[in-house]
Amino acid sequence: MKIKSVQKLKEIANLIRQDIIQMLTKAGSGHSAGSLGMADIFTVLYFNILNHAPEQPNNPARDRLVLSNGHICPVLYSALARAGYFPLVKLKSLRKLNSPLQGHPHNIELAGVETSSGPLGQGISQAVGMALAAKMDKRNYQIFCITSDGEHNEGQLWEALMLANKYKLNNLIVVVDRNNIQIDGYTKDIMPLKSLRNKYQSFGFTVLEVNGHNLRSLINTFNKAKGINTPVAIIANTVPGKGVKFMENDFTWHGKAPDKKQAKQALEELKNAS
Repeated sequence: MKIKSVQKLKEIANLIRQDIIQMLTKAGSGHSAGSLGMADIFTVLYFNILNHAPEQPNNPARDRLVLSNGHICPVLYSALARAGYFPLVKLKSLRKLNSPLQGHPHNIELAGVETSSGPLGQGISQAVGMALAAKMDKRNYQIFCITSDGEHNEGQLWEALMLANKYKLNNLIVVVDRNNIQIDGYTKDIMPLKSLRNKYQSFGFTVLEVNGHNLRSLINTFNKAKGINTPVAIIANTVPGKGVKFMENDFTWHGKAPDKKQAKQALEELKNAS
């Protein structure tokens, strides 16, 4: 499943954003800003970059996507559903009792979900383990790990990066959602991260930087990353709440769902943009 038309990818990303608004509104809770901000990246990954087959979710040759910042799972669920892993109607069950679409992903519950997540910083350790296992098994699949900028406050993340460098895991691509917010405020105020490029380079990673909303640039950057012979970090500069003006760059939407009136406004804006 590789959609090459940038216009078609743009349309899918817009539908994913609409799904996110509808899911969160019906659930009455969840994370809006980061989910909306990552819609373009998930669209490019699931519809152009990843080697995956929804009809064979456990194919041993598949690429693996690890969502470390699991709180943005609405964007993952929507991408999976629109890629064909499960019916779209199931999205309505987000955060409902006994639903497989939990507030953080649970890999046993839902096809296409590679890892369970919750505590920030752990996903990179899981991804490094998968990449190392692939090397040991002499397999060619790649591991893509989605991380938030705020979770770089966690020490465990940096320990995992050291291991990736030690074993030269060139099958690992870390994607940093550089949206500059976290639940308590802006990252520059909570825990200044300074240059993530310099930090990753000092840990032996090749660093690429990209506009996280430019679909063509995203495709080119991911394809370039797959050909680099070191672990790769892609710093994706994104706008939290992208596509919904009253949410954009506002950290208060990090962990908040829209009410019905706000959802109506958001959906009208997204539909007019499609």
